[in-house]
Amino acid sequence: MDASGLARLVRANQPCVVLTGAGISTESGIPDFRSPTGIWAEFDPADYASLAAFRADPAKVWRFYKPRIAMLTEAEPNAAHLALAILEQAGLVEAVVTQNVDLLHERAGSRNLVEVHRSIRTATCPACGSSYPRDVVVARLEHADAPPCDNCDAILKPDVVFFGELLPAAAIERAFELARRARLLLVVGSSLEVHPVAALPEETLLAGGRLAIVDKGPTPYDRRAELKLEGNAAEILGAVADELV
Repeated sequence: MDASGLARLVRANQPCVVLTGAGISTESGIPDFRSPTGIWAEFDPADYASLAAFRADPAKVWRFYKPRIAMLTEAEPNAAHLALAILEQAGLVEAVVTQNVDLLHERAGSRNLVEVHRSIRTATCPACGSSYPRDVVVARLEHADAPPCDNCDAILKPDVVFFGELLPAAAIERAFELARRARLLLVVGSSLEVHPVAALPEETLLAGGRLAIVDKGPTPYDRRAELKLEGNAAEILGAVADELV
Protein backbone atom coordinates (compact mmCIF):
# COMPACT_ATOMS: atom_id res chain seq x y z
CA MET A 1 0.00 0.00 0.00
CA ASP A 2 1.38 3.39 -0.99
CA ALA A 3 -1.09 5.70 0.70
CA SER A 4 1.64 8.31 1.09
CA GLY A 5 2.15 8.44 -2.67
CA LEU A 6 -1.57 8.86 -3.20
CA ALA A 7 -1.71 11.57 -0.55
CA ARG A 8 1.05 13.47 -2.35
CA LEU A 9 -0.84 13.20 -5.64
CA VAL A 10 -4.02 14.54 -4.05
CA ARG A 11 -2.23 17.44 -2.40
CA ALA A 12 -0.27 18.43 -5.52
CA ASN A 13 -3.09 18.07 -8.06
CA GLN A 14 -6.10 20.21 -7.31
CA PRO A 15 -8.95 20.10 -7.95
CA CYS A 16 -9.28 16.40 -7.22
CA VAL A 17 -12.48 14.62 -8.28
CA VAL A 18 -13.32 11.08 -7.12
CA LEU A 19 -15.20 8.46 -9.13
CA THR A 20 -16.51 5.53 -7.09
CA GLY A 21 -18.01 2.19 -8.02
CA ALA A 22 -19.35 -0.87 -6.24
CA GLY A 23 -15.92 -1.80 -4.87
CA ILE A 24 -15.96 1.02 -2.32
CA SER A 25 -19.09 -0.41 -0.69
CA THR A 26 -18.11 -4.08 -0.47
CA GLU A 27 -16.50 -3.37 2.90
CA SER A 28 -19.93 -2.22 4.10
CA GLY A 29 -21.26 -5.69 3.30
CA ILE A 30 -22.73 -4.81 -0.09
CA PRO A 31 -21.72 -7.26 -2.85
CA ASP A 32 -20.39 -5.91 -6.12
CA PHE A 33 -21.83 -6.72 -9.53
CA ARG A 34 -19.15 -7.71 -12.02
CA SER A 35 -16.56 -9.71 -10.11
CA PRO A 36 -16.53 -13.53 -10.44
CA THR A 37 -18.55 -13.70 -7.20
CA GLY A 38 -20.65 -10.60 -7.88
CA ILE A 39 -24.41 -10.36 -8.30
CA TRP A 40 -24.36 -10.70 -12.10
CA ALA A 41 -22.47 -13.98 -11.81
CA GLU A 42 -25.65 -15.45 -10.30
CA PHE A 43 -28.41 -13.37 -11.89
CA ASP A 44 -28.80 -12.20 -15.49
CA PRO A 45 -29.28 -8.41 -15.37
CA ALA A 46 -31.51 -8.60 -18.44
CA ASP A 47 -33.98 -10.64 -16.36
CA TYR A 48 -33.82 -8.67 -13.11
CA ALA A 49 -32.35 -5.20 -13.68
CA SER A 50 -33.57 -4.02 -17.07
CA LEU A 51 -36.37 -1.65 -17.91
CA ALA A 52 -37.84 -4.30 -20.21
CA ALA A 53 -37.89 -6.84 -17.37
CA PHE A 54 -39.63 -4.38 -15.05
CA ARG A 55 -42.28 -3.55 -17.63
CA ALA A 56 -42.87 -7.24 -18.34
CA ASP A 57 -43.04 -8.43 -14.72
CA PRO A 58 -42.51 -5.75 -12.05
CA ALA A 59 -43.34 -8.16 -9.23
CA LYS A 60 -40.51 -10.49 -10.33
CA VAL A 61 -38.06 -7.58 -10.35
CA TRP A 62 -39.16 -6.52 -6.88
CA ARG A 63 -38.69 -10.06 -5.55
CA PHE A 64 -35.07 -9.68 -6.64
CA TYR A 65 -34.69 -6.16 -5.23
CA LYS A 66 -36.55 -6.62 -1.96
CA PRO A 67 -33.74 -8.30 0.04
CA ARG A 68 -31.16 -6.06 -1.61
CA ILE A 69 -32.92 -2.84 -0.70
CA ALA A 70 -33.19 -4.10 2.88
CA MET A 71 -29.44 -4.82 2.83
CA LEU A 72 -28.63 -1.37 1.41
CA THR A 73 -30.80 0.29 4.03
CA GLU A 74 -29.04 -1.52 6.87
CA ALA A 75 -25.49 -0.99 5.56
CA GLU A 76 -23.26 1.64 7.18
CA PRO A 77 -20.61 3.86 5.55
CA ASN A 78 -17.14 2.41 5.91
CA ALA A 79 -13.80 4.15 6.43
CA ALA A 80 -13.43 4.83 2.69
CA HIS A 81 -16.72 6.76 2.51
CA LEU A 82 -15.83 8.65 5.68
CA ALA A 83 -12.34 9.49 4.41
CA LEU A 84 -13.70 11.03 1.20
CA ALA A 85 -16.14 13.15 3.22
CA ILE A 86 -13.29 14.34 5.44
CA LEU A 87 -11.16 15.20 2.40
CA GLU A 88 -14.06 17.13 0.86
CA GLN A 89 -14.54 19.09 4.08
CA ALA A 90 -10.80 19.87 4.05
CA GLY A 91 -11.04 21.23 0.50
CA LEU A 92 -8.97 18.39 -0.98
CA VAL A 93 -11.81 16.66 -2.87
CA GLU A 94 -14.00 18.85 -5.03
CA ALA A 95 -16.73 16.29 -5.69
CA VAL A 96 -17.59 12.59 -5.66
CA VAL A 97 -19.12 11.08 -8.78
CA THR A 98 -20.61 7.72 -7.86
CA GLN A 99 -22.09 4.81 -9.78
CA ASN A 100 -23.52 3.49 -6.51
CA VAL A 101 -27.16 3.79 -5.48
CA ASP A 102 -26.66 2.97 -1.78
CA LEU A 103 -26.61 6.53 -0.33
CA LEU A 104 -23.51 5.70 1.74
CA HIS A 105 -21.53 8.71 0.49
CA GLU A 106 -24.33 11.03 1.55
CA ARG A 107 -24.64 9.34 4.93
CA ALA A 108 -20.87 9.61 5.42
CA GLY A 109 -21.04 13.38 4.93
CA SER A 110 -20.16 13.97 1.27
CA ARG A 111 -22.08 17.01 0.04
CA ASN A 112 -20.91 17.66 -3.53
CA LEU A 113 -22.19 14.34 -4.82
CA VAL A 114 -23.16 13.30 -8.35
CA GLU A 115 -25.23 10.10 -8.48
CA VAL A 116 -25.06 9.02 -12.11
CA HIS A 117 -27.22 5.92 -11.57
CA ARG A 118 -29.61 7.76 -9.22
CA SER A 119 -30.27 6.01 -5.88
CA ILE A 120 -32.63 4.07 -3.62
CA ARG A 121 -33.71 7.40 -2.06
CA THR A 122 -37.12 7.25 -3.77
CA ALA A 123 -39.43 5.11 -5.91
CA THR A 124 -41.88 6.47 -8.48
CA CYS A 125 -45.17 5.23 -9.86
CA PRO A 126 -44.73 4.67 -13.62
CA ALA A 127 -48.47 5.18 -14.17
CA CYS A 128 -49.26 8.43 -12.35
CA GLY A 129 -45.82 9.78 -11.40
CA SER A 130 -46.34 9.81 -7.62
CA SER A 131 -43.04 9.66 -5.71
CA TYR A 132 -42.41 7.82 -2.43
CA PRO A 133 -39.41 8.07 -0.07
CA ARG A 134 -37.30 5.03 0.70
CA ASP A 135 -38.68 4.57 4.22
CA VAL A 136 -42.22 4.28 2.90
CA VAL A 137 -41.13 1.78 0.24
CA VAL A 138 -39.22 -0.34 2.76
CA ALA A 139 -42.23 -0.34 5.11
CA ARG A 140 -44.53 -1.52 2.32
CA LEU A 141 -42.13 -4.29 1.40
CA GLU A 142 -42.61 -5.73 4.90
CA HIS A 143 -46.17 -6.63 3.91
CA ALA A 144 -45.92 -7.19 0.15
CA ASP A 145 -43.49 -8.49 -2.45
CA ALA A 146 -43.95 -5.32 -4.52
CA PRO A 147 -44.94 -1.84 -3.25
CA PRO A 148 -48.18 -0.42 -4.70
CA CYS A 149 -49.02 3.21 -5.44
CA ASP A 150 -51.64 4.78 -3.17
CA ASN A 151 -53.25 6.64 -6.01
CA CYS A 152 -53.61 4.03 -8.74
CA ASP A 153 -52.37 0.67 -7.36
CA ALA A 154 -49.66 0.38 -10.01
CA ILE A 155 -46.37 -1.13 -8.81
CA LEU A 156 -43.74 1.48 -7.96
CA LYS A 157 -40.41 1.53 -9.80
CA PRO A 158 -37.22 2.07 -7.78
CA ASP A 159 -35.55 5.27 -8.94
CA VAL A 160 -32.28 3.55 -9.83
CA VAL A 161 -31.19 3.45 -13.45
CA PHE A 162 -32.06 0.10 -15.01
CA PHE A 163 -30.32 -1.43 -18.00
CA GLY A 164 -31.96 0.02 -21.09
CA GLU A 165 -32.81 3.26 -19.30
CA LEU A 166 -31.18 6.62 -19.97
CA LEU A 167 -28.90 8.02 -17.29
CA PRO A 168 -29.98 11.38 -15.80
CA ALA A 169 -28.69 13.95 -18.28
CA ALA A 170 -27.84 16.64 -15.73
CA ALA A 171 -25.81 14.22 -13.61
CA ILE A 172 -23.84 12.91 -16.59
CA GLU A 173 -23.14 16.41 -17.88
CA ARG A 174 -21.93 17.44 -14.42
CA ALA A 175 -19.73 14.32 -14.15
CA PHE A 176 -18.03 15.03 -17.48
CA GLU A 177 -17.58 18.70 -16.59
CA LEU A 178 -15.92 17.73 -13.31
CA ALA A 179 -13.68 15.16 -15.03
CA ARG A 180 -12.47 17.70 -17.59
CA ARG A 181 -11.52 20.28 -14.95
CA ALA A 182 -9.96 17.78 -12.55
CA ARG A 183 -6.20 17.89 -12.18
CA LEU A 184 -6.53 14.48 -10.55
CA LEU A 185 -9.30 11.94 -11.09
CA LEU A 186 -9.19 9.34 -8.33
CA VAL A 187 -11.07 6.17 -9.25
CA VAL A 188 -12.07 3.98 -6.29
CA GLY A 189 -13.72 0.57 -6.61
CA SER A 190 -14.76 0.79 -10.26
CA SER A 191 -13.76 -1.62 -13.01
CA LEU A 192 -14.38 1.21 -15.53
CA GLU A 193 -16.44 -1.09 -17.76
CA VAL A 194 -19.84 0.64 -17.75
CA HIS A 195 -20.24 3.49 -20.21
CA PRO A 196 -20.58 6.43 -20.41
CA VAL A 197 -19.07 6.73 -16.92
CA ALA A 198 -16.11 4.55 -17.95
CA ALA A 199 -15.04 7.36 -20.30
CA LEU A 200 -14.47 9.89 -17.49
CA PRO A 201 -10.75 9.04 -17.10
CA GLU A 202 -10.26 9.77 -20.79
CA GLU A 203 -11.79 13.21 -20.30
CA THR A 204 -9.37 13.98 -17.49
CA LEU A 205 -6.32 12.69 -19.36
CA LEU A 206 -7.19 14.53 -22.58
CA ALA A 207 -7.51 17.76 -20.60
CA GLY A 208 -4.02 17.27 -19.16
CA GLY A 209 -5.05 15.92 -15.77
CA ARG A 210 -3.72 12.86 -13.98
CA LEU A 211 -5.32 9.59 -12.98
CA ALA A 212 -5.02 7.42 -9.86
CA ILE A 213 -6.86 4.15 -9.31
CA VAL A 214 -7.66 2.19 -6.13
CA ASP A 215 -9.27 -1.11 -7.10
CA LYS A 216 -8.70 -4.79 -6.40
CA GLY A 217 -9.05 -5.81 -10.04
CA PRO A 218 -7.70 -4.65 -13.39
CA THR A 219 -9.16 -1.71 -15.30
CA PRO A 220 -8.61 -0.56 -18.91
CA TYR A 221 -6.72 2.49 -17.59
CA ASP A 222 -4.18 0.84 -15.28
CA ARG A 223 -1.21 1.53 -17.55
CA ARG A 224 -2.18 5.16 -18.01
CA ALA A 225 -2.65 5.86 -14.32
CA GLU A 226 -0.06 7.79 -12.36
CA LEU A 227 -0.65 5.35 -9.53
CA LYS A 228 -2.59 2.08 -9.29
CA LEU A 229 -3.15 0.63 -5.83
CA GLU A 230 -4.69 -2.82 -5.37
CA GLY A 231 -5.94 -3.20 -1.85
CA ASN A 232 -8.52 -2.39 0.77
CA ALA A 233 -10.11 0.97 -0.13
CA ALA A 234 -11.08 1.70 3.46
CA GLU A 235 -7.52 1.13 4.65
CA ILE A 236 -5.90 3.09 1.82
CA LEU A 237 -8.24 6.09 1.86
CA GLY A 238 -8.28 6.15 5.65
CA ALA A 239 -4.48 6.42 5.64
CA VAL A 240 -4.61 9.16 2.98
CA ALA A 241 -7.05 11.19 5.06
CA ASP A 242 -4.93 10.71 8.19
CA GLU A 243 -1.89 12.01 6.31
CA LEU A 244 -3.58 15.03 4.73
CA VAL A 245 -5.97 16.26 7.42
